[in-house]
Amino acid sequence: MKKMIICLMAMMGVLTLSAQEVYNNEVIGNIMARRSVRKYLDKPVEHEKLEAIALAGINAPSAINRQNWAVRIIEDQKLMADVKDMCRNSPNLICVCAPADGKFDLDAGLMGENMMLAAQSLGLGTCIQTGPVRALTTDERAKAFRDRLDIPADYKLLYVIAVGYPDEQPDAKPRDTSKVKYIK
Repeated sequence: MKKMIICLMAMMGVLTLSAQEVYNNEVIGNIMARRSVRKYLDKPVEHEKLEAIALAGINAPSAINRQNWAVRIIEDQKLMADVKDMCRNSPNLICVCAPADGKFDLDAGLMGENMMLAAQSLGLGTCIQTGPVRALTTDERAKAFRDRLDIPADYKLLYVIAVGYPDEQPDAKPRDTSKVKYIK
């Protein structure tokens, strides 16, 4: 499949020969293969894989290495049952928090990308979501869920990442390469 995409892109003139060679790089291939997954198998992710994902996340760059984030990874299936519908029916959920003042939201975003790419490399699917945040942080039915997260008082829940074994393989959406300009 990857070779077919490379060939199509090369025929369209999107990739130069050197870019085709770079595309065969394992990291770049992982980036190009990651898609938002919205259907998951009913199979929780193993704790060891969730640990690897968390480790990849906390190794993301952060301003002056402050690491101003808090991560909560939900493995408790009873707790997941309370929020499963709003979280794409994923068996596990990663909750990413940052200081409420918003100064470190970018750092938390970098962390999320690391975690999603790590999940992809482990054969897992992910879908980053901000939609459930409002319900998770304000809806009275989610109070027990919120309480279990134990988010620091001066932090806010920024987004969640649904994670699990994919039950679909979404196609890539077109990307607008005209938005990239090379200044020489």
